[in-house]
Amino acid sequence: MSIREWPAAERPREKLLAQGAASLTDAELLAIFLRTGVAGQSAVDLARHLLADFGSLRALLQADLPSFCGHLGLGPAKFAQLQAVLEMGRRHLAEQLRRDSALESPQAVRDYLKAQLRHQPHEVFGCLFLDAKHRVLAFEALFHGSIDSASVYPRQVVKRALAHNAAALILTHNHPSGVAEPSQADKVLTQRLKDALALVEVRVLDHFIVGDGEPLSMAEHGWM
Repeated sequence: MSIREWPAAERPREKLLAQGAASLTDAELLAIFLRTGVAGQSAVDLARHLLADFGSLRALLQADLPSFCGHLGLGPAKFAQLQAVLEMGRRHLAEQLRRDSALESPQAVRDYLKAQLRHQPHEVFGCLFLDAKHRVLAFEALFHGSIDSASVYPRQVVKRALAHNAAALILTHNHPSGVAEPSQADKVLTQRLKDALALVEVRVLDHFIVGDGEPLSMAEHGWM
């Protein structure tokens, strides 16, 4: 049966307009993105099939071009469309964060850092540079690879903080394993950076570790 023949309350698009996007399942959201199905499958059926193939919505969203295009109903045009949607989401979060003080919008900080780092297949270390009122000036990913006290250079972090005329900053890095607990190396690195930045009067407000769930705040746990 075509989706057009479904009761209005069960059609993903109509359901979204009536109840909001949060009311839809992963398959229903994906079906709206796909717009159409394939022979013998509605858009919702195809969406369910794709989610089963990839294992999760997150895995589908993070797939590279060859992996994405290797599945029924997907191709370069859909991949380009998806990347545009994801980038619009990241830019929306960035604009939202820039309007307020980072300290007054802790959830906005978490959401933004998740959007920036959670999809990365390797470790990435970055900084959220803030002005004297703790408003966001910029975000930069500074180091890639295995993140420890030996691979992150305090001199480079200080240099970028001065370039942005930052008064404070928030450190962040991801754990591709999904486990957000800080290692001893993470704690040592945080202290080294705090000490280096204190010499140029730049405060380190927090260090967020991004895993599968909500980013972990080292400041909230008393590890700063």
